[in-house]
Amino acid sequence: MNKIIGSIVNIKRFEIHDGDGLRTTLFVKGCPLKCRWCHNPESISPRSELGYYAHKCIGCGSCVAACPHGAHTVDQNGHVFHRDRCKACGKCAEVCMADALLFYGKRVTPEEILPRLTADVDFYKNSGGGVTISGGEPLLQSEFCAEVLRLLKEQDINTAVDTCLFASREQLDRVIPYTDTFLVDVKAIDAELHHTLTGQYNTRILENIRYLDALGKDIEVRIPYIPGQNSGEIEKIAEFLATVQHLKGVRVLPYHNLSGTKYASLDMVYPLASENTPIPTKEETEAACDRLRAHGIKVLTK
Repeated sequence: MNKIIGSIVNIKRFEIHDGDGLRTTLFVKGCPLKCRWCHNPESISPRSELGYYAHKCIGCGSCVAACPHGAHTVDQNGHVFHRDRCKACGKCAEVCMADALLFYGKRVTPEEILPRLTADVDFYKNSGGGVTISGGEPLLQSEFCAEVLRLLKEQDINTAVDTCLFASREQLDRVIPYTDTFLVDVKAIDAELHHTLTGQYNTRILENIRYLDALGKDIEVRIPYIPGQNSGEIEKIAEFLATVQHLKGVRVLPYHNLSGTKYASLDMVYPLASENTPIPTKEETEAACDRLRAHGIKVLTK
């Protein structure tokens, strides 16, 4: 029997924004969308990658000795990362004392990571929390995520999947039996605008929301609110969500531009870097929330 193997970015403990209560969040690698404001660029590509944070480097040279491909050199002028030589094996990141090198895309089995996901089970029980699988897009690794979720449910741990729902019905069906709550991003209702903002049309996403709702699954929606990008979609989103019967609530997530160093670490260009996209004011964000409330939608603020 072949082992189920997944590719992960990180595991974060004591998270409070990824579902109910205190949670551990598993971030998996790979996403079918290319959102222009994405703040997790390390999770977009399904391939393993190395992030180099030059401002953290202390020039110790440990990476030079660890890398079998000569991707690092250190001399009197400092550390140079030769990305063209990097094979993303992650050996340099293992010895980097300053976290200047971070490896994204570690391959693991569900059984290998289960102890890390269940380490805080007492906190889950006391706070009504659990484990959330996020990304990237978990449904791109549906077999891996379904097995992780199944193992968690065997221990009676609450589960959530943070997803854009751009996935096949087959991928979605794999995780449904083991997922208590779906945390779903809704970026836009207008199909052409959604394509412009994310690189994909949203027909499949909206159909999957309807499908989950028909099955009676709890859904929490997150709306990234980006002035000049999708801020004009709030009314349309509210009209759509008002018809979703099993909607636990909606979070409006105001845009921020704090992910620039992540893009630089991967030698990527931040799509909104040249557009001077403003940070929404508290008043603008609250106005968006009020438009949702006007349709009888519960807005989550904690």
